[in-house]
Amino acid sequence: MFYEICVYEAKVDRQDEIEALMREVAEFYKAQPGVIDVKYIKRTHRQEDFQAVKEGKLPVRLTRFVGKVTYVLFWTLENEQVHADLCKPALEKFYKRWNRCLTTMPKIILGEAVVA
Repeated sequence: MFYEICVYEAKVDRQDEIEALMREVAEFYKAQPGVIDVKYIKRTHRQEDFQAVKEGKLPVRLTRFVGKVTYVLFWTLENEQVHADLCKPALEKFYKRWNRCLTTMPKIILGEAVVA
């Protein structure tokens, strides 16, 4: 299997737009052969500090977003060829709309599982 993890920093005033776009992109990807799973998450919590983690305290819910909202894509595919085949049509279809919502270019991590 092949994975893409992508971290997006979106404009605060574009949350509704980017979340609607994520639903559309996920639907597009899931309909393609070789795509196993597509998940987007929104950063809604943070750790208080490392001591709180060691003590088993709950994470703190974010109450506001300053300057950006962080989203993460977890995309699971059969292999890197599927990834290569889907990136071009996805960019052609969605790039302009993504770009309008983002504060900076996404951080993209590609790779294979070490532990399954």
